[in-house]
Amino acid sequence: MSVTNLNRTPEHYDDGNDSIVIVRDLGDIPGGRSLDVSAVTEDVIRAGHILISNDTTKEVMPLGVSGEAYVTLPTGWSYCGVLKHTVLKTDARAAILTIGQVNAAACPYPITTAIKNGLPHIQFLN
Repeated sequence: MSVTNLNRTPEHYDDGNDSIVIVRDLGDIPGGRSLDVSAVTEDVIRAGHILISNDTTKEVMPLGVSGEAYVTLPTGWSYCGVLKHTVLKTDARAAILTIGQVNAAACPYPITTAIKNGLPHIQFLN
């Protein structure tokens, strides 16, 4: 299970899209989750990134990326939601949108039909 040190000095990163990615927040995961970032190569996980959850362990991690697109959902995983705010890999405490509207044009990677079908309570606009 992922663990986050809550006593760290906070760092902040915003590429300008944090304020426009989430159009309407109607529901999220209370308290958020610490992300498993062991497979992430970037130092920053941007707002709007798709998050997935392991069906057995309930571990949450960012959906993998290849080139400029999301990879296919791995077996044994489900779509969990959308990252509400940019986080650093070194401090991966995530607020996760599960119901609402997302500006797909402001997301870091294109939103596929599979993602839209896997997150039926999120409307991806644009």
